[in-house]
Amino acid sequence: MTTAHQDTFCHDHMPFRGEWPEFRFDLPELTYPGQLNAAAELLAGPPDDKPCISGSGMTWNYGELRRHATNVASVLADDFGLVPGNRVLLHGPNEPWLVACWLGVLLAGGVVVTTMPMLRAAEIGAIVEVAQPAIALCHRRFTDAMPVDSTVVAYAGDAELTARCAAVDGDFTPVRTAADDVALLAFTSGTTGRPKATMHVHRDLLAIADTFGGQVVGIEPSDVVVGSPPIGFTYGLGGLVVFPLRAGARIELVDRPTPERLADAVAEHGATVLFTAPTAYRAILAAGKADRLACLRRAVSAGEPLPADVWHAVHRATGLKLIDGIGSTEMLHVFVSAADDDIRPGATGRAVPGYRVAVLDDDGNPVPDGSPGHLAVQGPTGCRYLSGDRQSHYVRHGWNYTGDIYVRDRDGYFTYLARSDDLIVSAGYKISGYEVEQVLLGHPGVAECAVVGRPDYERGSVVAAYVVPRPGAALDAAGLQQFAKQAIAPYKYPRVVEFVSALPRTSTGKVQRYVLRNRPAMPGTVPEGQGV
Repeated sequence: MTTAHQDTFCHDHMPFRGEWPEFRFDLPELTYPGQLNAAAELLAGPPDDKPCISGSGMTWNYGELRRHATNVASVLADDFGLVPGNRVLLHGPNEPWLVACWLGVLLAGGVVVTTMPMLRAAEIGAIVEVAQPAIALCHRRFTDAMPVDSTVVAYAGDAELTARCAAVDGDFTPVRTAADDVALLAFTSGTTGRPKATMHVHRDLLAIADTFGGQVVGIEPSDVVVGSPPIGFTYGLGGLVVFPLRAGARIELVDRPTPERLADAVAEHGATVLFTAPTAYRAILAAGKADRLACLRRAVSAGEPLPADVWHAVHRATGLKLIDGIGSTEMLHVFVSAADDDIRPGATGRAVPGYRVAVLDDDGNPVPDGSPGHLAVQGPTGCRYLSGDRQSHYVRHGWNYTGDIYVRDRDGYFTYLARSDDLIVSAGYKISGYEVEQVLLGHPGVAECAVVGRPDYERGSVVAAYVVPRPGAALDAAGLQQFAKQAIAPYKYPRVVEFVSALPRTSTGKVQRYVLRNRPAMPGTVPEGQGV
């Protein structure tokens, strides 16, 4: 099918076709037309007067969301000259206008690049350098985080984009994009700290809704959906935007959702479906707010491994059977999961309908059940890196290698063992130790440092920094933590800081990070929460 993109940037930076994974469309639900605009499909269906989305003091029905999204598309095309294929960066908290902007970009044929609200200017600047957006739509409270040389249009309240949208008549015909035209660039942090963009097409957005969203979570039109992940995460995008819109359900967005506020929001709105991470479920129980979850019929846990003891604790306190799942930015959403009586606590689950999952060795051969190996997946979505210099690492033998070590049992259940690289997963956030190292090395008192993940019951892992001070430097852990938080998103800062005289190295001078991971805590370490 002929592309609708006039700006061919994404097509020009696709990996070679021979480096793509094998795509599978094994379910009838995964048969889509060649011309497909995902936003138009997601907005179709429910009547205009059906409640749709609330947050930050706004409540819109489906008709109002359609009108706002269409107006955003009209303003982008008519006022700012957006052409199909242009990238549009979005930056702001989870609230209705962010969703309207996301949909509007797709309706206009643009490629959406949604960033997390906690990112700082330097981090967004790195994304801008890779994605080369034509324009950025930014919540008016967050414009200070935008790079100074970006074309930025603010939204929300009486900001420019919102005012322009109010002045148009909403008469805009969605661009007839191809089903395999790129719809979004989703950024994932690797171990090198360099941001990598994964490309996903319009068809992918419907595929994740018609597999995990529809067949495992089973969102229904009567559901009310609440969650904590930012829409800039593909976990949040699927759970809080794509899945409920596909089902015609209602969305309640919560800005700055601490676990306690999240539990209160569930009770306040009568939510029936919750998306969050194991850390949040554990914190909700610790805060004595388990009763606030009484209205839920579905509770989804992803972003980090779900310990069996947390599953059982939530079940005892609430009666809920947590739906665990593993996904990745490269795959767009969850591909291993289980629900209801199919759940085995401690195991992530089985292949989501529509996906094929295996445990393979380095040569692409299945390992025996019960033996550890690389988790690999094929399905209707798959990894295509923009300027894919890492494509051959993630995609091998036609499979997507997720970077996780798993075992499979004879019943087809997959159980997580470890990450196969140095990426730190803490409370659901993926953090590059290399990136944190570079920030700390910018402190004048730091001579050397190495950053690794240290196991932690509450968060799965925490960022631990081992720092060699410069001679005569007066360093303290709390000061270094604050220094890091000024340069990078707060969730990335080292919650453990230990001062050492030297870093362990190989004979060739490489830092032996495995030695640091296995090193016991020493006196003088600043544990999680101290020095914040």
